[in-house]
Amino acid sequence: MPAYRIIVDLSDRHLHLLDGNTVVRSFPVGIGKMVTQTPTGEFTIINKQANPGGPYGAFWMGLSKPHYGIHGTNDPSSIGRMVSLGCIRMYNDDVIALSKIVPIRTRVTIRP
Repeated sequence: MPAYRIIVDLSDRHLHLLDGNTVVRSFPVGIGKMVTQTPTGEFTIINKQANPGGPYGAFWMGLSKPHYGIHGTNDPSSIGRMVSLGCIRMYNDDVIALSKIVPIRTRVTIRP
């Protein structure tokens, strides 16, 4: 059984999906603005919701830090930029693909 985990690297604005210690997929992401920075640390995915509405695009995966998550976007031009209120934004196709792979309780490490 795969041991998936996620590493979000804020410095290069990419989310990496690992199986054990091997990176199996990498995705570009949008991250928090200077005044609403994405929190760093160790978290877990605690819930998942398709089509959450609003600015969250096609899918939402909530993190164990309240009010933060990995989600799609209705503004694809924001990917790769520091634009969010702290969440991790992904292209809608990418967040849907990721959501099909990772289960709830997947470990998420966000590093500077």
